[in-house]
Amino acid sequence: MHKRTLLAKQLFTGNGCLSNHAVVIEQDKIVEIVPIDQTIPNAGPIYDIIAPAFLDIQIYGAHEKLLAVYPSADSIFRLYDYCSKGGASHFVVTVATNSSAVFYACIDAVKEYWQQGGRGCLGLHVEGPWINATKKGAHLEEFIHSPSLDEVKELLEYGKGIIKIITLAPEVCSQEIIQYIQSEGIIISAGHSNATFDEATAAFDKGIGTATHLFNAMSPLQHRAPGFVGAVFNHSSVMCSIVPDGYHVDFEAIKIAKKQMGDRLFVITDAVAETTVGPYPHHLVGDRYESNGILSGSALTMLSSVKNLVHKVGIPLEEALRMVSTYPAKAIQINDHLGTIAIGQPANLVCLNETLEIENLITTEL
Repeated sequence: MHKRTLLAKQLFTGNGCLSNHAVVIEQDKIVEIVPIDQTIPNAGPIYDIIAPAFLDIQIYGAHEKLLAVYPSADSIFRLYDYCSKGGASHFVVTVATNSSAVFYACIDAVKEYWQQGGRGCLGLHVEGPWINATKKGAHLEEFIHSPSLDEVKELLEYGKGIIKIITLAPEVCSQEIIQYIQSEGIIISAGHSNATFDEATAAFDKGIGTATHLFNAMSPLQHRAPGFVGAVFNHSSVMCSIVPDGYHVDFEAIKIAKKQMGDRLFVITDAVAETTVGPYPHHLVGDRYESNGILSGSALTMLSSVKNLVHKVGIPLEEALRMVSTYPAKAIQINDHLGTIAIGQPANLVCLNETLEIENLITTEL
């Protein structure tokens, strides 16, 4: 296979920025990164910016197909199209608190998608139902409960190799269950939690390394009760996602969180799809979604997230690009394969112009 070369005025590698450099790709791998002040065969146009392709680890559906309502390969194909148009080469499709039957059907849908050659989907993110009803947000209380070990084992056995992330409230799950989930190689993200500062800190110290949508559905930071938010801010290593649409979190609050957390803060879209059926009838209200009158999801893409971080929060472009690629890859422990541009890595690249519009997306399966 011949080599393919992409030229960039600015090459954001995830570790730094290189001016006037080329990325050489062969057999879907990055084989060279070289200055463009030399003769380069098979070179294409010069892009203003090349960066690692984006990664969305919490997104529920797209193009009028919410996975929980339409658990099929078609729903995930639609989601792949939505993610790709927003610069994300990979995603973890998500299902919120629901019945066991829906979780199992969503597992089947991911299997079906992979069997049909579907690209980009890394697996399933199960958000709930093992959460705290006090911080349920738009999740339905009728499904929320503390699990038994047998229930957990049954779900994980059925979803083996497919379930990649589980969002749960650590205070409603036993340590035995948490350790079992982790022993299966699944990322636990703490969320929808009313844990105290001490409870959340203890959970992080015991190995939960990620938390779900900062500020939303978690005990707040107060001066006499620093809560879950305070524990996230104060911890040295725990990472946390955030939804940068200005509705889930005020842009000034994102600015504060970024100052506190640095490279521990990363982006999810938390995007849903319009639907009038099922337990979560998401309706588009302006540029956000509501379910039963409660904020239930965003209308973001990863690209619009980058623009908001740069233009509304004031985060430098290079760091905003890390927040949608390098950092989420680290959070789910696939940063050896995604989120950076380096020799030997699979070629997953997004090419942007100076106004941050996508001109090309290079995708490779991991």
